[in-house]
Amino acid sequence: MRYRDFGKLDWKVSALGFGVMRLPIVGTDAAKIDEPEATWMIRCAIDHGVNYLDTAYVYHRGNSETLLGKTLQNGYRQKIKLATKMPTWLVKSQQDMGKYLDEQLSRLKTDHIDFYLLHGLTNERWEQLSKLEVTKWAERKMDEGKFQHFGFSFHDDYQTFKKIIDSYDNWTLCQIQYNYTDSDYQAGTKGLKYAASKELAVVVMEPIAGGRLALRPPNEIQTMWNKAKVKRTPAEWALQWVWNQPGVSVVLSGMSTREQVTENIESANRSGPNTLTKSELRLINQVKQKYKEAGFIGCTGCGYCMPCQEGVNIPQIIALYNEYFAKDRDDAIKNKYWEHVTPESQAKRCARCRTCEGLCPQKLPISEILSRAAMIFEQDT
Repeated sequence: MRYRDFGKLDWKVSALGFGVMRLPIVGTDAAKIDEPEATWMIRCAIDHGVNYLDTAYVYHRGNSETLLGKTLQNGYRQKIKLATKMPTWLVKSQQDMGKYLDEQLSRLKTDHIDFYLLHGLTNERWEQLSKLEVTKWAERKMDEGKFQHFGFSFHDDYQTFKKIIDSYDNWTLCQIQYNYTDSDYQAGTKGLKYAASKELAVVVMEPIAGGRLALRPPNEIQTMWNKAKVKRTPAEWALQWVWNQPGVSVVLSGMSTREQVTENIESANRSGPNTLTKSELRLINQVKQKYKEAGFIGCTGCGYCMPCQEGVNIPQIIALYNEYFAKDRDDAIKNKYWEHVTPESQAKRCARCRTCEGLCPQKLPISEILSRAAMIFEQDT
């Protein structure tokens, strides 16, 4: 495993981190984790040098932390640094902060968390938490040994990102969405460089855009990839682009299969800052532009929009909508839609209440996307 600097800490982090949010499940219920398979995957990653695991209070509807607590028994807890996140949207007081932290410590079966993050900060959430003096609360909890370092994950614009960093002197890390299609989105490259200049560790989430950049690309894009001297899968191109950025500390991957674990470990072992050639970087930029032309939608499949009160399967529909355009409007994706989306969960059931849009970290116009999807996939119903 390759290792990288982690901000100002005297500790090296594995290039690949395990995002414990897309574990294999039994059936279609995200809360029902396939525990034997998930345990094997996490321990395999640790055995191969992964030393940073990231989870959150809400992942797998609350069961990610519980599964991870079990998996890290028998000596595995001592081999890694553990990161989890406060459910900021549920917090109304400092008492709430302590309540959720204690619950998370219990779920994770540990006496301390290495990195505790404020989850999904936006300008509004940061203002609310600032009024509750969250940084003073954090200082007390760090003094008590409940967690070692404090940080935040982020979903807003660059100016808000900079304001949050400048509002507190003792941040250790920040977590941003970053991939080659989102290099100018939210914090973006500008934010990455600013955080690194302040000696913050930068944790990257969604390096493959929630798996969208791992899809088999349309022929036109695959032809572009084929021109490269070094052959890589679409997923590895995406990962290597992020690892190529010197300011990045660790790249999280929400792995769902054994194959993804082994492939990503192998890819991490080929990674490094400034390792891609100028011609490779030009090629990636050309692919980025082509994806934009093809109608790529930046949904990461996080599931925060669910459950929909009308029963609409929002993440699945948007994934298929993306795939439809990424594959040159292939009619086979229409058939796939009917295989994976039940009549009770179709796009046409959207009531345009826009509750999901308020929950979406990407601020996507979900109701509009669903309307377009209904026209494409459900026009005969």
